[in-house]
Amino acid sequence: MRKIMQFPLVWMFTGVILLGLSGFMTQKLFGDSQGVLSIMLALAGGIVSIAIYWFVMKFMAGRNVQELQLRRAGTELILGAGIGLLLIGVSVGIITLLGGYSFTWSATNAVGSILALAIGAAIVEELIFRGLFLQAIEKRLGSWFALAITSLFFGLAHLPNPGATLWSSVAIVIEAGILLGAGFLWRRNLWFVMGLHFAWNALEGMLGIPVSGIATQGFFDVQLTGSPWLTGGSFGLEASIVPIIVSLLIAIPMLISAYHKGNMKSKR
Repeated sequence: MRKIMQFPLVWMFTGVILLGLSGFMTQKLFGDSQGVLSIMLALAGGIVSIAIYWFVMKFMAGRNVQELQLRRAGTELILGAGIGLLLIGVSVGIITLLGGYSFTWSATNAVGSILALAIGAAIVEELIFRGLFLQAIEKRLGSWFALAITSLFFGLAHLPNPGATLWSSVAIVIEAGILLGAGFLWRRNLWFVMGLHFAWNALEGMLGIPVSGIATQGFFDVQLTGSPWLTGGSFGLEASIVPIIVSLLIAIPMLISAYHKGNMKSKR
């Protein structure tokens, strides 16, 4: 029985089911909350999700959960958030300079909801994709295959989003799937990719730009001018060619560093 539980596919799917149920219940119970309350509830739901992940990895996979060490949490979260802010700031700046975006101050905003959604997505999606999927696949097929497969599925997972197209999913495979996977392989730390993911979604939402097709009511109203290849169209920044280029310029050095640090595991 112990060997069955430690088989990668068993603990991977068990973790995905439990995290999915936790996320669904949190959304149903607290989905209508706003402001500071929504942020606090999102954090509470995140703590439950982290506990579920730790339990699955510790008692089913039978391994030390080094990727969630609390002593590194603050440093890794800040480092990841800094890179996320850099990615979005540079991408939005380039598009604005090229005339694709213009911003006007919004009279109303829903920053609490934006931050709550960003917290929930960052924690649950990273626990599933970089925590469970990547490490389970990596155990059998090695790091490169794990990076490719999880990046592909991360893009496909966003295909049901409003305004999504085949191109937007391909873009997310490259700019998000590869970048977040590379970040995990570089740091071997989930706090890092959670910080990156959170800052990405939060800054984009507060600027009023749709986050992967989901409309936001941030501090600004954004007007689009020019080709969707530049602006991302109604789907948002993720469908623009600009963040794809910027993210690759960040991800490639991460992968090179991960390789030199010996963090890339070979096929078993």
